[in-house]
Amino acid sequence: MMSAVMKEQLNLLPDENEAKWQAVLSKDTHSDGEFVFAVSSTKIYCRPSCPSRRPKRERVSFFSLPEAAEQAGFRACLRCHPRSLSVKDPQVDLVKRVCTLLDDADGETTTLAALSAETGVSAFHLQRTFKKVMGVTPRQYAESSRVNRFKGGAQAGKSITTAMYDAGFGSSSRLYEQAAAQLGMTPATYGRGGRGARINYAIVDCSLGSLLVAATDKGVCSVKLGDSESELEADLKREFPAAQFQLDEKSLHQAIRAVVNHLDGKAPHIDLPLDIQATAFQRQVWEQLRAIPQGQTFSYSEVARAIGHEKAVRAVARACATNPVALVIPCHRVIREDKSLGGYRWGLERKKKLLQQEKLRARPQTPK
Repeated sequence: MMSAVMKEQLNLLPDENEAKWQAVLSKDTHSDGEFVFAVSSTKIYCRPSCPSRRPKRERVSFFSLPEAAEQAGFRACLRCHPRSLSVKDPQVDLVKRVCTLLDDADGETTTLAALSAETGVSAFHLQRTFKKVMGVTPRQYAESSRVNRFKGGAQAGKSITTAMYDAGFGSSSRLYEQAAAQLGMTPATYGRGGRGARINYAIVDCSLGSLLVAATDKGVCSVKLGDSESELEADLKREFPAAQFQLDEKSLHQAIRAVVNHLDGKAPHIDLPLDIQATAFQRQVWEQLRAIPQGQTFSYSEVARAIGHEKAVRAVARACATNPVALVIPCHRVIREDKSLGGYRWGLERKKKLLQQEKLRARPQTPK
């Protein structure tokens, strides 16, 4: 099915397309920032002046912005770096700013009113201009971008949950809602997580609702908080769609007790063997989170500085969101610069309660 973005590009007048094609053929540097061209055979898009060999005309389409090309399924050229270009058209520049705001939202819902306030233009003008340039609404762009990021992660071999949270989805239900229309299959079918693994799991009640602990023979692979056993069980099976599962509370007794004791204030840390997949960067972030003392919080930028990646604030936020083991890796201890809670995979109310409890426990006890 042809996307709305692609349809919009094909509706360009013939002379507009021809002028752009001539700019591509001549490798015109003056046209850089006015548009990018994409090649159907390679699925790559470039700036007009890219030094690469020119493709056949019938394989080329044009886009006003790199973001529009990516919406249509193309990847940025590693040779000419078209995403680094400054946009010349004021209206296109407005749309680029909106795309950046949506991309930086990290899964949080950004309303049209919020985008209007950020850009200083009316919601009506913003919506109309965005759709004219991109072929989709801001909301459709945000949803499609998240699904595309998920697809890339799943194709790279990440677990369903890792790809899901890397893409900015706040929950598996949101992914499943959008994936049916855009993937043509369920995320479990699309990804490859858990193939060949045997996972034991158990679900118990705790002070924060229901608690799920799951483990392979190598260690704990998932700790989740939720409102019901069925919700947690379903989420686990979506996370590892190709695994074999066994409900086995006995084998997980020690792991469950360690987590519950921590929640009850009987243990400041949770020391358990883990079997979790992570990039080197994610492991850096997670180790730093485990070093945050109980009762204290770090901002995302403070974590980034602590691991020596000062500018990687957004990547730190994503690493927190992809944490597969609640409480064991205390991502709830990371908040925003303005001291607001930010996001939390298992619900902001739980995050708030956890931080309140930890601050109380960390206070020095007054002698009687």
